[in-house]
Amino acid sequence: MPTLTRFWHDLATTDFAHPSLERAIAVLPVAATEQHGPHLPLSVDSDLAQGIIDASLPHIPAQVPALFLPVQAIGYSPEHASFTGTLTLKADTVLRLWTDIAESVAATGVKKLLIFNTHGGNVGLLDVVARDLRVRLNLLVYTCSWFNLPLLDTEGEDVNARFSAGEHRFGVHGGQLETAMMRHLKPDTVRMDSAQDFHSASKDRAAAFSILGNGKSAKLAWAAQDYNAAGAMGNAAAATVEDGRVLVESAGRSLAALLAEIDRLPPLSSELPALTPTLSRPRERE
Repeated sequence: MPTLTRFWHDLATTDFAHPSLERAIAVLPVAATEQHGPHLPLSVDSDLAQGIIDASLPHIPAQVPALFLPVQAIGYSPEHASFTGTLTLKADTVLRLWTDIAESVAATGVKKLLIFNTHGGNVGLLDVVARDLRVRLNLLVYTCSWFNLPLLDTEGEDVNARFSAGEHRFGVHGGQLETAMMRHLKPDTVRMDSAQDFHSASKDRAAAFSILGNGKSAKLAWAAQDYNAAGAMGNAAAATVEDGRVLVESAGRSLAALLAEIDRLPPLSSELPALTPTLSRPRERE
């Protein structure tokens, strides 16, 4: 693709006639607009998506034809609907929305798509959309969430080590990590005077139940107030600007590395594989 921009909406329609279109990787960032406790704005997940994308740009090799689609700022957030200000779509609406966008991408001739997610509530829908797009449109589709990317600092050290194991497990919403990232990205929107160590009821279950509380065997269909009445979980009061900077920058580098790896893969073939018979034909007697 012409190296005019990394953003889909900045291209002209004639740019899509470029012969290298088959190598292009469209990136669909999916996020949310929802409550994140009393100390953070509703825009956290969308801000993280754009912040990580911006942090990735200097690290994407020039020859990697990645094009970022507009951030989808409203996602699947019924678990936060009891808190004023949350915007949520129904699951079937989200599935149709992401699918419609991907179909438009495929119609341009692009054959690779990465769905990049910053909201935990979207995770269950990613596989459903991706598998449909692969089978029906023959797109090479990957999905990833920022919190599952390898996070290494410039010295190669694991950034996750900056935070306790308890914070990683129980600080799942508006806690130390997200608050730190917002302090770096949009400090004027963070109300640190309202930040606290928001205790999660999940921590109590982990102490009381061997199966329900192990975090693996049984998954609770939760709403945010089930964990904490304030809608946040984790030690937001411990968040620092420096931790946020390191998190955002490491996620950006990792996203750039992921795109470079996807670029190395060939697009999917439109031809069906030849069927291999499972039984040998009996030999005729001589």
